[in-house]
Amino acid sequence: MHSKPHKAFYKELLSVIPKERIYQDPLQVLAYGTDASFYRLIPKMVVDAETEEEVLYLLKLADTHRIPVTFRAAGTSLSGQGISDSVLVRIGDAWRNYRITENATRFVVQPGLIGSHANRALLPFGRKIGPDPASIDSAKIGGIVANNASGMCCGVAENSYKTLHSMRMALYDGTLLDTACEGSKKAFAEKHPEIIKGLNDIRERVMADGELSALIRKKFKIKNTTGYSLNAIVDFEDPYEILQHLMVGSEGSLGFISEVTYRTVVEPKYKATTLAMFPSLQDACLATMELKKQPVAAVELMDERSLRSVSDKPGMPDSIKNIAEGTTSLLIETASNDPFELEKQIEQIVSSIDSINKLEPVEFCHDPIQCAQFWAVRKGLFPAVGAVRETGTTVIIEDVAFPPERFADGVARLDELLKKYEYDLAIMFGHALEGNLHFVFTQDFGIGSEIDRYQGFMDEVCKMVATEYKGSLKAEHGTGRNMAPFVELEWGKQAHDLMREIKELLDPYNLLNPGVIINDDPRAHLTALKPLPAAHSIVDKCIECGFCEPICPSANVTFTPRQRITSLRELHRLKDSPSEQHKLKKMWAEYNYLAVETCATDGLCHTRCPVDINTGTMIKDLRAQNVSSFANSTADWVGRNFSTVAKGVQVALKGANLAHRLFGTSLMDAGAQGLRVISLKKIPLWNKEMPTSASPIKAVPVNQSNPDKVVYFPSCISRTMGPAKDDENKTDIPQKTIQLLLKAGYEVLFPSNMENLCCGQAFASKGYTAQGEAKSKELSDALLAISENGKYPVLCDTSPCLHRMLDHMDKRLTLYDPIRFCLDCLPDKLEFAKLPRKIAIHPTCTVREMNLVEPLVQLANMCAEQVVLPHDVYCCGFAGDRGFSFPELNKSALADLPRQVADCDEAYSTSRTCEVGLSLHSGLQYKNIMYLVDDATVPKKE
Repeated sequence: MHSKPHKAFYKELLSVIPKERIYQDPLQVLAYGTDASFYRLIPKMVVDAETEEEVLYLLKLADTHRIPVTFRAAGTSLSGQGISDSVLVRIGDAWRNYRITENATRFVVQPGLIGSHANRALLPFGRKIGPDPASIDSAKIGGIVANNASGMCCGVAENSYKTLHSMRMALYDGTLLDTACEGSKKAFAEKHPEIIKGLNDIRERVMADGELSALIRKKFKIKNTTGYSLNAIVDFEDPYEILQHLMVGSEGSLGFISEVTYRTVVEPKYKATTLAMFPSLQDACLATMELKKQPVAAVELMDERSLRSVSDKPGMPDSIKNIAEGTTSLLIETASNDPFELEKQIEQIVSSIDSINKLEPVEFCHDPIQCAQFWAVRKGLFPAVGAVRETGTTVIIEDVAFPPERFADGVARLDELLKKYEYDLAIMFGHALEGNLHFVFTQDFGIGSEIDRYQGFMDEVCKMVATEYKGSLKAEHGTGRNMAPFVELEWGKQAHDLMREIKELLDPYNLLNPGVIINDDPRAHLTALKPLPAAHSIVDKCIECGFCEPICPSANVTFTPRQRITSLRELHRLKDSPSEQHKLKKMWAEYNYLAVETCATDGLCHTRCPVDINTGTMIKDLRAQNVSSFANSTADWVGRNFSTVAKGVQVALKGANLAHRLFGTSLMDAGAQGLRVISLKKIPLWNKEMPTSASPIKAVPVNQSNPDKVVYFPSCISRTMGPAKDDENKTDIPQKTIQLLLKAGYEVLFPSNMENLCCGQAFASKGYTAQGEAKSKELSDALLAISENGKYPVLCDTSPCLHRMLDHMDKRLTLYDPIRFCLDCLPDKLEFAKLPRKIAIHPTCTVREMNLVEPLVQLANMCAEQVVLPHDVYCCGFAGDRGFSFPELNKSALADLPRQVADCDEAYSTSRTCEVGLSLHSGLQYKNIMYLVDDATVPKKE
């Protein structure tokens, strides 16, 4: 039940933010309110703010009604700083604008841009942003700055604090300050003189206290995100510099950051990496002390258990297999813009640790693929623990820093504590140069005695790190609820009181993300713990990190994979709660649309998932569980009478095309929208790119003497759907493919009874698993027969179908999609010429899963002078025929496409249904890549 202030806040907020972007439904606020930490607070409402003006108004309202507000970017934070039981404000794709200025030495960016996307924009200039967190492919700038996230290479010299140039920020009452604008600073001083005076007074007192100022300087010589950035007080005299640097690492508890200007850093062109193996932790730490004096970009320590946890993963180097007890590795990277200088650096580094015990000689690698494998060892450690934990347990990653000279002793002491509290599967790794250590372990928060064990362990760890070693309890993951009760332990009462003073000065009513950094509850780290009940065997290993979200086509319209899993867990938890049964039925109905129906089931989420979860597979299983007996019988009938159904679809397409020609696009659009409304969205939505009916496949000349034979299986989609009404090329995909194959000198073979054949994808994606398997088996048998048990290659013109065929067909078959077939089989038979065209290409989700993106780019470059591969356009969201039934999914997934292909002449992909959605939302006619290859080739001269 919402309080009166929240109701009044909501009512007034509607005057600026539309109702569609304010969520109060129990299932949605639960899903949208979840972050990567092991804490759970459920917001009273979630708001998607899209402009700075909306945020300013929201803050003014919150101040008026005394409503606590928490801002959230990607939600990858690990310490509980991205959750709220009041109002959670999400910063999404509307906040991705950036500008590159001052010869790329300045990068002006909004908080919604993903960190790696910032680096992608800067790469042509040989620059990057300083911070490099492991979550950089998912974490957004807002979170990176607000947590002062660092990473493996930036250390304490190139994090957000050190590379900040200026900032636009909003305080608790909606006051805006731009520290790069003199007018803005003057207006701020007039409105809030108490803040300027307060900051000046604090600086004066701190600088007059030699002991306190010395403590602050010492604390930030190593990585430290525990508490506020008190170094701002001793590093700067100007109150605006102090203020903007206090905002870094403040976790949204002092204000909202709407824009940041970074001083960029150099991204070296040349790099070399090695995985050095040592017989003991002591030897590795001794090497680290020597390496700190050398030109190294990163030194990552991994203990024996870390190495064992990933030793059986694909692509791991042989050196980490069958290691001896105590073995410790250092992943060392060096970099330079001069290749000759790089070689000198390598010699210097190897020489510096020559006298230290090693298990094998140190050899640096320059090959990017091999180097990437070395880094995969390091990046795979956290998920390796998450993947093997028991269902219902949480995977916890803690993050401490020791003074570098005491690093080895600190690691040994921590290992003793892990053994004492029987965290036997825990692993340790970290940024050794900075004395920064991560340790990962699993914990059951569903049992009181286990919580007690965790409390005892954390109490001892905190005391050991903070008091014995004078280290940092949080080196780079932020304070959050996890470490807020221990801030005073690390900093002492005087510094902690100073932090309280800063909080009260900038947030006098404790409205901004209350409970993080400053928290009076000594048990805050033991409360509001997130339950992780078993929900589905496919997804029970999910650690809710959110790494999957940037690649999900439904991310901005309904749920992401993380949110699908989070809400499913809650639904299963409520099953065992008698008092909650009244709302469970409604929540399941909502889940059906938000999670099940609008999932494209493309499987791309597993390519970003640290524990390799394919949420799409789970959704297919849920669909299968919900299939009624009538629907199942209908699917059986469709499977047996597939050619009849296909002909019915063709008749419907012909009718729709005739109506389109008679009535025109505008009238058809209006009629389709009307039917959609009247049917309560049950009738699929017609669109102007609806295909016409495909023509029957014509007889192909037979040449029995030709040894070069190919089996061609046109997918049922290609056999059914022809070009769109306005497509200038009226040749169907099968006809175009046959034309190309004949030009290459192939005899084209077709499986018998082809009109009835289907790979099974159309059935399986809807939950008709048995029928899908039956159709797959039927096709496999037919292809084996016509290919003479795999003697001849088999080509399918549709990538999603080929992807399923690879998984379900007889392994004797050699199966090709259009991309690989054109690259492997045609260059010896046809001459390729670059056409004077600028083309766009779209790798379907299955092309990405089959690792064919680069081959598609290669093929396109063989055929056209300019090729555009749009950034961050992954699955198109059409998902077979789902784009007709849930057009909002397709529209949202392709929101960025038109801008990126606006100046292209043509566009190509490898799935007819995907091409419908791509054409509809791009302004270009997307066609199968076979059309381009046919245009760009001629037979080779003998």
